[in-house]
Amino acid sequence: MPTISSTRPRTPLALYALTVGAFGIGTTEFVIMGLLLQVSADLHVSIAAAGLLISGYALGVFVGAPLLTAATSRLPHKTALIALMVIFTIGNLASALAPNYAVLMLARVITSLAHGTFFGVGAVVATGLVAEDRKASAISIMFTGLTVATLLGVPAGAWLGLHFGWRATFWAVSAIGVLATVIIATLVPVDRGDSAPMKFVEELKGIAHPQVLLGLLMTVLGFAGVFAVFTYIQPILTRVTGFADSAVSPILLVFGGGMVVGNLFGGRLADKRLVATLLGSLAALAIVLGAMTFALHSKPAMIAFSGLLGIAAFATVAPLQLRVLQKATGGQVLASSFNIAAFNLGNAIGAWLGGMVISHGPGLGAVSWVAALLPVLGLAVALWSVRLDTRLPRRLPALACVETAL
Repeated sequence: MPTISSTRPRTPLALYALTVGAFGIGTTEFVIMGLLLQVSADLHVSIAAAGLLISGYALGVFVGAPLLTAATSRLPHKTALIALMVIFTIGNLASALAPNYAVLMLARVITSLAHGTFFGVGAVVATGLVAEDRKASAISIMFTGLTVATLLGVPAGAWLGLHFGWRATFWAVSAIGVLATVIIATLVPVDRGDSAPMKFVEELKGIAHPQVLLGLLMTVLGFAGVFAVFTYIQPILTRVTGFADSAVSPILLVFGGGMVVGNLFGGRLADKRLVATLLGSLAALAIVLGAMTFALHSKPAMIAFSGLLGIAAFATVAPLQLRVLQKATGGQVLASSFNIAAFNLGNAIGAWLGGMVISHGPGLGAVSWVAALLPVLGLAVALWSVRLDTRLPRRLPALACVETAL
């Protein structure tokens, strides 16, 4: 009998189709970071209010992930992915046409509704395309779309916003959405339909497993730390470090390059030693955020730390996602979607926390050390979760005896 490894290509083309979709979604999520000053000036709102466009998007993902996962649960995965990309494109068109802040916020929320379910369905499709020992790498390849979005999409969007206005950026992202829809429709295989969809209530029971909930909490805390800093990277670089506005796009390229490296590196390590990678990546993220505080007034150091932050942040993605998928006893699509929602709840909390530090003190220069406290808490939760893993096998014989007696 041929093995899975011999019958499936090492990296199927369908996996890259998912990467293209992830690139489009990642671009629209992150591009606003490079446009905060332009949006703030054009729509006559504060920088902190402009930053809430990130929180609004993230909360939309948090709400939309379970709702759209339930709504699309009986659709073939390919059909669901195409429908989600259509919603994404419509939301970006509305953003480009938004006449005021309220409409832009609403358009961002509409766009975000597709985000969590796309990555939730996409992660399940991706892991189903490869052999067992490459599941974390498959997830990291799909999430490479997010990292490339930061490497290329966000700096390009910031450049477009600087020279042609922030609306031009959203027109460009809308075009990416159309292209991604076509590529997914062409390359992603049609579901075989050989398994009945699980009832939504049963899927929710799988999410309620304590280890799944702890995994979701790790994700929230880790990415809250990342986005407390990343949301305000433009004003930090220009107003604290002293870079010119034109330098922001090249520095975002450095950050994006770090994300690509960290994402792929984290996926490969997680395939070999998941728990060690999970703990190590959260610890590294806390260290980088804390040490960045001492680099804020040095231009060379901030360029270096931008890359290090990208590496540390996205080295956590594959291990966090795979941990939740492994611990979910059923309903992996919903579990995967909830973890994407958790990433974005962390984004919203981070953007809000960073705004509070800026608006109510101690100011922009303190954002990074406050942010470092969050992945420290995430690491504590991870250690607790690992301890539960080691205690559970000891309890099983005792539980078996009790069940037998009953």
